[in-house]
Amino acid sequence: MSAEELDQYYETAVALGMQLGTIIKKTALLRNKSTSTKLNRTDLVTDTDKQIEQLLISTISQEYPNHKVIGEESTFEGAECTLTDAPTWIVDPIDGTMNFVHSFPHSCISIAVFVNKEPEIGIIYNPHLDQFFSARRGKGAFLNGKSISVSDTKTMADALVLTESFARKDSIKEKVILENYKMLMRETHGVRSLGSAAIDMCMVACGAADAYYQYKLNIWDIAAGELIVKEAGGVVLDTDGSPLNRFAMRVLTANSEEVAQAIAKKLVQYDPITDQ
Repeated sequence: MSAEELDQYYETAVALGMQLGTIIKKTALLRNKSTSTKLNRTDLVTDTDKQIEQLLISTISQEYPNHKVIGEESTFEGAECTLTDAPTWIVDPIDGTMNFVHSFPHSCISIAVFVNKEPEIGIIYNPHLDQFFSARRGKGAFLNGKSISVSDTKTMADALVLTESFARKDSIKEKVILENYKMLMRETHGVRSLGSAAIDMCMVACGAADAYYQYKLNIWDIAAGELIVKEAGGVVLDTDGSPLNRFAMRVLTANSEEVAQAIAKKLVQYDPITDQ
C-alpha cells in the first residue's frame, strides 16, 4: 500500500466524516425520529443510521471497488463481518444512537480504514460540539487539526474513568457493571458516562479522561478510536490487561500501561460471548 493511496483514503474519510456528520447534527434536532429496536429496547437504530451507512457504503464501493466494508447496520442485517488483509473500511454511522434519539449532544460518526488487519486511518466526528478527531498510523492524533496527547496521570487513584451502563435487567452484565462501578467510585477520582464508545476513547486520547473500559462492544465501536488513542500515546487492551482482541467485545483503554493494568486487576471480568 503506497503512501499516495493512503493519502487518498484519508482524504475520502475526512470528506465523508464532515459531510455525513452534518446530517447527524441537523437530524438530531428533530423531534419524533423514526426508530426501531434491534436486540432490546436500549439497542436502537434510526432511519438516519441506515441512511448514513448506505451513503458510506455506496461511496466507498464506487471509489474503491476492491475494498471491503464492515458496517454496524449492514452486519446486523446479515452482511459478513470478517477482517482480512484487504483494505477494509469499518464504519459506525452514528455511535451513540440513544443520545442521538434524545438530542443529547454526544453522538458521532466513526470511520476507520484497516490494511493487513491493522488500523491505518481513524476519523471520529462529533458534529454537535464540532470535535473532529483524526489519526494516521505513525503520524499522531489530532483534534480539529491540532495535535493531541493523553494525560500524564500516574495512578488509578488519580484517574477519571469513563464507562457505559447498558444492560438487561438481572443479567450477568448488569451485576458486573454495578460491582465495577462501585469499585471505581471508591478507588478513582470519579466515573463518567457519555453514551458513545468512540467519544469516550477520544476523551482519553485528548487527555480529558484517563481511562475507559466497556463490555459488549463490536469492532465498529472501537476501530477508529483504537488508532486515535494509540497515536495520542495511550494503550488499548482487553479488559483483563491482555492484548486487544477486536472481536472479543471487551476493551480497556488508558493513558498508560501502568494505569490500564491497575484498573484491569481490579475489574470484575465478564465474557460477553459466553456469558448471558
